[in-house]
Amino acid sequence: MATICGIDEAGRGPVIGPLVISGILIEEKDLVKLKDIKVKDSKLLSQPQREKLCKEIKIIIIKEKTIIIPPEEIDDALNSEELNLNRLEAIKTAMIINYLKPDKVTIDCPSTNINAYVNYLKTFLKYEPKIKAEHKADFLYPEVSAASILAKCVREEEIKKLKEKYKIDFGSGYPSDPKTIEFLKKNYNKYDFFRKTWATYKNILEPKKTKEFI
Repeated sequence: MATICGIDEAGRGPVIGPLVISGILIEEKDLVKLKDIKVKDSKLLSQPQREKLCKEIKIIIIKEKTIIIPPEEIDDALNSEELNLNRLEAIKTAMIINYLKPDKVTIDCPSTNINAYVNYLKTFLKYEPKIKAEHKADFLYPEVSAASILAKCVREEEIKKLKEKYKIDFGSGYPSDPKTIEFLKKNYNKYDFFRKTWATYKNILEPKKTKEFI
């Protein structure tokens, strides 16, 4: 029976904390079991629902691989001439595929240029699985939904660890969160978990432009 791997990420947009990429390996015949437990895009689930499903997913799948990419590695990639966020994600995705060795792969593609992304990804693979890369794959395919849930659970656990370690509350870490922005303004130079290449971070550093009245 053919095996299939679903891969997705969590935490691509935040200004705080890591980017997490997860891949799950499952027999194709067991995909129906993921549908039976009603996996879906992690963004459509509450945290308690994700945590419950995470445990159920791990019982159904053969194995999984998760890679945590810290903020400094993201910044290094964005500051380099060779890499960007999509390329960094492709390299890590290839590492997951090489580890899980599936016959087929379904990916939630982060790039607008799917063909270019897949071709770049293939240069890091040690063999040639059948690859299906699509936008909204986490919404369309249960194997990617399951990977999405695992990645989100790991990201939430990493954020929880940061808050407990430093005894702080910076909200969700996303630029759309007022609590995160307020925390960033007051603490941008105190902690190492900010993504300093993010426009949100850079805008905080810019001196406030004052109006001149003549």
